[in-house]
Amino acid sequence: MIIERTTLPGIGVRHTLTTEEGRRIGVIDYQVGGRRDVVHDDPDDPDRMVTLTLTPDEASALANLLGFPELVAVPA
Repeated sequence: MIIERTTLPGIGVRHTLTTEEGRRIGVIDYQVGGRRDVVHDDPDDPDRMVTLTLTPDEASALANLLGFPELVAVPA
């Protein structure tokens, strides 16, 4: 599976994957405030993405539900 990493200047980073069904789903990780948005394509309009905003605690809980370890940013 390929995960696309797209830098969003002044915003943060978007990680996107394409499911076996051809649907696109991703996470936008904002530079400031720890906000994360889950985005997915609209099946009726492939040019439109639907957004669900999560708090840091909600993002961590969702990651745990999906079985992923929590990623922690380490200052350079």
